[in-house]
Amino acid sequence: MADIKLPKLKKVRNEPLPLPDLTGPSKKKKIILFSDDCRMTSGVGVMSLEMIRQTCHEYDWIQVGGAIKHPEEGQVFNCSEDLRKATGVEDANLIVHPISGYGDDNVVRGMMARYQPDALIIYTDPRFWKFMFDMSHEIRSKIPIFYYNIWDDLPFPRWNEPFYESVDLLMNITKQTWNIVRNVRESVPVEDWQNTLVPHGINEDVFFPIAKKDKEHYKKLTEWKDKNIRNKNTKFVVLWNNRNIRRKLPGDVVLAYNYFLNKLSKEERKDFLLILKTAPVDNNGTDLVAVVQNNCPESNVMFIPDRLDEENMNILYNVADVTINIASNEGFGLGTAESLMAGTPVVVNVTGGLQDQCGFRKEDGSLLMKEDYTSEWGSNHDGRYKEHGEWVKPVWPACRSLQGSPQTPYIFDDRPRWEDAGDRLYEWYKTSKEDREKAGKAGREYCLLPETMLSAKNMGKAFIESMNTAFDKWEPIKQFQVYEV
Repeated sequence: MADIKLPKLKKVRNEPLPLPDLTGPSKKKKIILFSDDCRMTSGVGVMSLEMIRQTCHEYDWIQVGGAIKHPEEGQVFNCSEDLRKATGVEDANLIVHPISGYGDDNVVRGMMARYQPDALIIYTDPRFWKFMFDMSHEIRSKIPIFYYNIWDDLPFPRWNEPFYESVDLLMNITKQTWNIVRNVRESVPVEDWQNTLVPHGINEDVFFPIAKKDKEHYKKLTEWKDKNIRNKNTKFVVLWNNRNIRRKLPGDVVLAYNYFLNKLSKEERKDFLLILKTAPVDNNGTDLVAVVQNNCPESNVMFIPDRLDEENMNILYNVADVTINIASNEGFGLGTAESLMAGTPVVVNVTGGLQDQCGFRKEDGSLLMKEDYTSEWGSNHDGRYKEHGEWVKPVWPACRSLQGSPQTPYIFDDRPRWEDAGDRLYEWYKTSKEDREKAGKAGREYCLLPETMLSAKNMGKAFIESMNTAFDKWEPIKQFQVYEV
């Protein structure tokens, strides 16, 4: 599929936009999605767009697109034509309502009155949706609420139980998250149809290995290298594609890279490159320029702070010899999943959703499935299962610390040693280029397996199956409950 070229966020349109009439009855069910603006590059924004792409033949979409301070708040954008061109679905509909934050009860009431939707979907951290959970009886007396759940680590978040009980369907992005819901929602036990596994799916038509015989894409790959990589003798490229925030451990990535380089001669180090696809400075992270200058001063490090479209991101994954993500907790790990789909092997910390990208297997050789997680054992960080796919070199957490905030009282930080990450990078370097490419292709094949559901097409099927089942089984609840005292 081609990239959807949606309106740029910084461009404010003042003229009225022609909108499809989605205010009345429709052949397709209408769904309002509350999440990050689908035109943004955040993980939630990217996957919101992919969710819409893969299901627009089944549903009409209206999005309340959030951002911290949205430059287009109050406007309305008709993105239907772009969606139709990208997907080939002639009757695809997408309307985007930009908003700062994620809205409030009045926004919900206004959107429901205007569009008369068949369901609401909320997507991102549950603490952002307290207002919707508080009004769930009002909403669910008319239509169901679906929640795309991204919780990433233990201990079981018991304080989330009221949130989980306030929705009709929980679709979970990882096996661990599915197990979390099963163990947390105890007061009102969850039925099978209400708790499903819908992993993030990577578009296999967008992210793919670029071969020499693919002359068009290979030419673009070569041109990108010639334009952006100064050292033409570079023979090994490490990519880190994440936001510069604390839990992503960007400083530890730099230290891991430096530790890896220290295993080589000074002459060899000149031909290595670390690409940091991130903002060099972030108030929620660190000053990475200072980190590099003081901890890795003689190394080649390249920053890419600008947004790249999907085509150029695929080129970047193909430029890299290995992609690394050692975040201390991670809901899914979109960058490394995209890397695998593009045929580039990875180094990942064994935490949260990154576990699912490792392809861990049980003693009998079968893949670790969601049912294998229990109330007593909810994560493979402890190395119970060590056999994994050839496309990954896992880094096992060296320690766990309990972090938290008033909104999120507790969550484990699974912290790896940067030395271990550096050793894994060295192992990939010592692996022949041919074997690295073979491993990367095996990673892509793993993502395409129906049972992993890591491809966009399989994700779309899982979304439709989960939501259509919920539509069939859902019953409105009473808006008010009477209690005898």
